[in-house]
Formats: sequence, structure tokens, C-alpha cells
Amino acid sequence: MFRALTSAAVVSLALMAPAQPMAQPTAAATVSAPAPASLPAALQADEGLELLRDVLARVRENYVEPISERQLVEAALTGMISALDPHSTFLDSDRFRDMRMKTNGEFGGLGVQIRVDGGIVKVLSTVDGAPAGRAGIRAGDVFTGLDGVPLAGRESADVIKRLRGNPGSKILVTVSRDGGAPFDVTLTRETIRTEPVSARAIGSIGYVRVKNFDRRTGPDLAAAMERLRADIGSSLAGFVLDLRNNPGGLVTQAVEVADAFLESGNIVSTRGRGGVEIRRYDARPGDLAGGLPVIVLVNGGSASASEIVAGALQDHGRAVLLGEQTFGKGSVQTIIPLGSGVGMKMTTARYYTPSGRSIQAVGIVPDIGVRQGRIELVADAPRRREADLPGALGNDAPPAERRPLLELAAETVAGGEGGSDFQLERAVDLLVGSTLFKTPADQRMAVQTVLPARLAGAAGAGS
Repeated sequence: MFRALTSAAVVSLALMAPAQPMAQPTAAATVSAPAPASLPAALQADEGLELLRDVLARVRENYVEPISERQLVEAALTGMISALDPHSTFLDSDRFRDMRMKTNGEFGGLGVQIRVDGGIVKVLSTVDGAPAGRAGIRAGDVFTGLDGVPLAGRESADVIKRLRGNPGSKILVTVSRDGGAPFDVTLTRETIRTEPVSARAIGSIGYVRVKNFDRRTGPDLAAAMERLRADIGSSLAGFVLDLRNNPGGLVTQAVEVADAFLESGNIVSTRGRGGVEIRRYDARPGDLAGGLPVIVLVNGGSASASEIVAGALQDHGRAVLLGEQTFGKGSVQTIIPLGSGVGMKMTTARYYTPSGRSIQAVGIVPDIGVRQGRIELVADAPRRREADLPGALGNDAPPAERRPLLELAAETVAGGEGGSDFQLERAVDLLVGSTLFKTPADQRMAVQTVLPARLAGAAGAGS
């Protein structure tokens, strides 16, 4: 077994220092990791095998604590694969099992989505009704410790492994919020069944939030849109698709979500080493929105599969993107089983939008930039109107009650965390405003020119 595992390890090592020049790896963030100074410049596979065997033997025999061959080999594999880019990693049996559970939409944990950036563990979102959300954990919080163990500098996979566990077990989470003093929260793990899609009516607008892309996302989206069409009826003016803080997931489900709004055309393509196209995903006939206007909300937490959807709908002119520039994870990871319950996640390609844009390290720039903020209503100064002037003429027409068709500044839409949601308000304004124009041509003009200009002014005033 030792010989087999070391052979597998050296194959990976050979990728890091090949005998002949090779194309740059298609990675999330290409890492130029030079070979250690002790390695020959032209390391051959058989020489690497001997070197690795020598190192493994010396560590096994002379390290201060006993260590098994399997531990050594798994550690070597972890280092080799993780050095390629931030998203490639070796999956031991626990992490391999967790990966399968995550894509199935069910696992034991706290119901929190995190991102590790520069050694800082930041909360992207919480699962509605799960332990973290019920305890008051919210997006933007930073986890600094778990059970008294500092998290600074730890890898994402290690943090996730510590957060998850058997339902009923407890964990002490140290939280920092808005730069304030850290505080501790004791949470009890539960079986988390993620609900990838939630939906509600906001007046005549159908609001759909996609939280992640697991195996149920596409079917759940279709069901949610059907419910909204039935609930709102003939007054349905359009849809808001909320992809904010959605970290991604399965590319097949991203394709299904984009396809729900498209009649035809390319959705996304993947290209591997040397720019060779590996896979192309195209839309099938059938627009679940029935051609109604669509606004897609995005921000810096929208990554990977979220960016596939946003890029496809933007390139086809099917939706207006509103919010902030997305995260920029445009790389494809393939899960490869290696036997004995372990596997590896390796970057094998990059994503490209229908127009040929690479998402990697750039992201998707929204059509309408709106930073999250608050609206503060300013009290009107006392003023006199015509009717207040001495001797003013009366109105000779029958009195009629009339209100504005759309009150942009005063309308408040509740956000997922309570209070107002400035970006969602602007999306609702944009969609409702488009219904004030009677013809499709006028509606397109309103979406593309008149209302964006109006909303840009409102965004500047409120942020």
C-alpha cells in the first residue's frame, strides 16, 4: 500500500516540476510555486519517486512522534494539490463525505456559509431557521475561534470540518462584529437541510432568492416561480432574482437556473489547458418568466455558479444586473474519487460567459451599480401652497383623490435580516417603474435609460 500511495503522490509532484515546459495551469488564481532549492531543475519522475521515498522513510523513522505512512502520504498529497491554487485540495475521508453531503443539500452543522479570505473566516450568509441564524449570527460577522482554538490562518476546509459534526453536539464560537470586542456564542449542531430557494410577492413583483446551487435548486426555482405567478396573477410585473452572497455550487444547477429565463443560446462554456473548449451548455426553449422583465441582484459575495447565471442573463440582454461587482471565481473544480473513501478536488478549467468573457479574477460588473445603504427621509420645511394665499381662487372642477403611481424615495422593502434592503428597493422601483410605460419599446427604454438615471441619483443620495 505504501508503494502505491507514494507512486500516486509522485505523479502529483511531477505536475509541479515537469521535465519539459508545459502550459500554465487553469486555476482560480495561478500559483507560480518554484521548486525547493534542494530539487534539481529538471526533476525526472523516477528521481522524484526516490526522493519522496527517502523523505518519507526519514520522517517515519526519525520524527520525534510516531506517525503512520498513511498520515505522511495524505499530508504530502494535501501539500502538493493545495499548492496549485486556492480551490484545489486533497479530500480525506471526512472531507470527501462532507463534500458529497453538501452537494446533496443535507449535512450536520450550524447552518452558516463562510468564506476564508486572507486567513479571516467571514460569514457570507446563514440558513433560515438553523442554529447560527437563530442565535443572531449574521452576514459580515467574523469567526475568530472555535472551542477556544484560534482560526487565524486556517484553510477553509479545516474550518468547515470543525464547524460540522454530529447533530446534538455543542460548539463554542467566538465572533467579532463590525470591529467590536469578540464575544462567545454556544451553538448546538443540527441536521441542516438547506432550502436553496425562497420566494415571496412584493406587491406586483415576484421576488426569488437563490441561496446556493445544490441538487434541488433548479426544480425548487421552477416551483417557486409557478407559485408566484399563481399568487400575484395578471398584475405580475416582473421578477427579482437575488443572487447576493450566494457562494455557488453545482454548475449543472446554475445552467438550469439560467435556462429558466432563456429561450435559446449559450449559457456558459468551460475551457481547459491551452484554451481548449471542454464543455458547452446551451439553453432549451421555454422561459418560466414568460418574457417579463427580470432584475438580478449581485454583490461581492456572489461567486462561481452565481456568476455563471448573472453573466449569461446579462450577455443575452435578458436581465438587468443591479448591485455590486461579483467575487470573480471563474474556475471549474472536478471531484475525483481516489479509492479508500478519499478523493481530490482539482481545478480543471475556466468558465466563460456567452460573449466569451472569462469570469476569473474579474467577476461580473452590474449594469446598475448600487451600494447597499439606507434611505433617510428628510422632514419637509414648512411652506405655503397656492390654496394658502389670501384671496386665492377656488378649484372649479370636482375634487379628485390622486396619489403618485410610484413613490421611489418612501417605499420600503423589508430585507432578509430585518429592516430595509436598499438594493432590493431599487430593483423593485425599476420593475414597477417599467410598468408605467405601455408598449414593450417604452418599457425597454425605461429599463435602459430613464429609470436607471433616476435610480443612480437616488443611490447617490442614500449611500
